[in-house]
Amino acid sequence: MYSDADLDSAVAAGVLSPAAAAAFRAHAVARAMPAAVDEEQFRFLTGFNDIFVSIAATLMLGALAWLVGSVAGPFAGLPVAVAAWGLAEYFTLQRRMALPSILLLLAFAGGVFLTVYGLTPKWGGRSEEARAAAVALAITAAAVWAHWRRFHVPITVAAGVAALVAMTLSLLLSTVPEARAAIIPLLLVCGLAAFAVAMWWDMSDRTRTTRRSDIAFWLHLLAAPLIVHPIFSLLGLLGGRATPGEAVAVLLLYVGLGIVALAIDRRALMVSALAYVIYAMSTLFREFGAVSLNLAFTALIIGSALLLLSAFWHSVRSKVLAALPRELRERLPVVDRPAKA
Repeated sequence: MYSDADLDSAVAAGVLSPAAAAAFRAHAVARAMPAAVDEEQFRFLTGFNDIFVSIAATLMLGALAWLVGSVAGPFAGLPVAVAAWGLAEYFTLQRRMALPSILLLLAFAGGVFLTVYGLTPKWGGRSEEARAAAVALAITAAAVWAHWRRFHVPITVAAGVAALVAMTLSLLLSTVPEARAAIIPLLLVCGLAAFAVAMWWDMSDRTRTTRRSDIAFWLHLLAAPLIVHPIFSLLGLLGGRATPGEAVAVLLLYVGLGIVALAIDRRALMVSALAYVIYAMSTLFREFGAVSLNLAFTALIIGSALLLLSAFWHSVRSKVLAALPRELRERLPVVDRPAKA
């Protein structure tokens, strides 16, 4: 039986062309299962060896940071970044292992940031710390870009966007300290910008058959909390207690987010808002007197609704797309598409 690693090796050796390998994978998937539609498929594990390697790499990188940090604190992240890049040369470039590649990218970015931030002079004060963070994040974004040029791990784009968002906010707070009062709206703006980048990648692969859809997946995971948290915060839901009116507004907003999620065929928005909806619905049940069982009723209703939506996602999405203008519909992921190999 042929594995993905065998096919990748055959492509690297010139035995198979990339198109032939992709066609073989699609044929194998079509034989193994019926065509999947409206599924967010991305490669996270290529086998249990991914977990084994990830645990080993985590132990090794953690030990490196600990040992170097105990001797030269500011340089604790440097060996982590160097080792993560070196390990990626084998486990990412040659073995094509998904989970270790993700962890090594995050370790590399974190190591670069901690090293630069630790070595950047700080003369006290929150503004100086924010300025040092901005410098470290700018260099981290550049390092992540270099990592992308070398390894092309799908999560790398989201990591770079996250570094740029954090750098922008840090730079703004260091130059305009009064901007701290507007941090929630600024997060919302950054979230919408990240969402726009995610949609750009999504619209470039409407059938979701290339790596671009995986890149968009991670960008949506980044954008979703940056959008959802500020919105519910501005609604006053984080004040410790929601009124029935606020709870109803949250539920209506969640329905709107669900429609957007159906239109773009991404579930990240709904998952990110789930905790706020559970809190809002439990508030409503508490107002109606079901104090002891409010959380149970909430979990039952929301869980049942999400299971039904998952079961009928394709048909519901078809109706949502049919109600949209044709120009917009032709930019969104297609309804019927083959399973992704």
